[in-house]
Amino acid sequence: MNFLATPDTDPTLIYRQRDGLYAVDMLTAALCHLDLFSRLAEQPAELPALCRALDLRERPADVMLTLLTAMGLLRNTGGVFSLTMLAREHLVSSSPWFIGPYFASVKERPVCRDILAVLRTGQPSNWASLRDEKQWANAMEDEAFAETFTAAMDCRGAYLGPALAAKLDGSPHRRLLDIAGGSGVYACAIVARHPHLRAGVLEKPPVDRLTRRSLAARGFADRVEVLVGDMFAEALPDGFDLHLFSNVLHDWDQERVKQLLAKSAAALPAGGMVIIHDAHINADKTGPLPVAAYSALLMTITEGKCYSEKEMAGYLAEAGFGDIACAPTAADRSVITARKIPG
Repeated sequence: MNFLATPDTDPTLIYRQRDGLYAVDMLTAALCHLDLFSRLAEQPAELPALCRALDLRERPADVMLTLLTAMGLLRNTGGVFSLTMLAREHLVSSSPWFIGPYFASVKERPVCRDILAVLRTGQPSNWASLRDEKQWANAMEDEAFAETFTAAMDCRGAYLGPALAAKLDGSPHRRLLDIAGGSGVYACAIVARHPHLRAGVLEKPPVDRLTRRSLAARGFADRVEVLVGDMFAEALPDGFDLHLFSNVLHDWDQERVKQLLAKSAAALPAGGMVIIHDAHINADKTGPLPVAAYSALLMTITEGKCYSEKEMAGYLAEAGFGDIACAPTAADRSVITARKIPG
């Protein structure tokens, strides 16, 4: 594959169809199972108060409120959530234009039920709401599932990878570590764009075998190596001055994200750079809507969500990074870069 070529058309609208699959089910859960809008019509509330009143966990509730705000149904004023006129007229049970029964006819959909369970427990559901499947992190230990999932992320990376690579200045650096890099598609795109770089992809079994096969098929085995390891159980390999987390941090909760960024800071030399490529919520958590919709999917099937630019900047600063910058890439994704502060 030529990673320097780009398609003639923009597939963003197609990506949004898949990424936003769970958004309507989350709206249905909020409307039909929680009666959230009628409650907020009576009394606007902050996130912690809503969690206590409705017996919700904070991570999924934050995703829900962010999505409903991005949909134009809620207004966030200094952390207090209230209804917009659109929601007040159509989503409050006492309104003559209440549309709740229209949604109630689909409220027993498996995904809707799973979202409600995640809101209550904070624990992810089975992959794609399949009864005979495991949670995503456990399912990845099965070779057949890992192969299917890695192929899915690889075809996405064939478009997103070159867009990411074009946004990076790799000139001061020499070695890139692609952490939990799957097929290695992002590492390939970056070294293709920046020929002086060499890279390593850190992966666990059984994915590491898929990575080697993919690198060989693409002709990058001489420029991108595979390192076998567990990013949570072990220190990150040293000898790299660039770290890449591409579509990785959104799978994990806040404490795990902080753990990974601290490990990155510990392994990078002073002046080394960490690259976070992902879909990010804006700083005030009002959108963008496609990312808020994608976050609903991630919240349901992983331990994570789409983090906001402000949240990620805070985690990076806490880990010892500075010079933090954010730029859009492609298909509602963006890249956050930060440098390790000497000292």
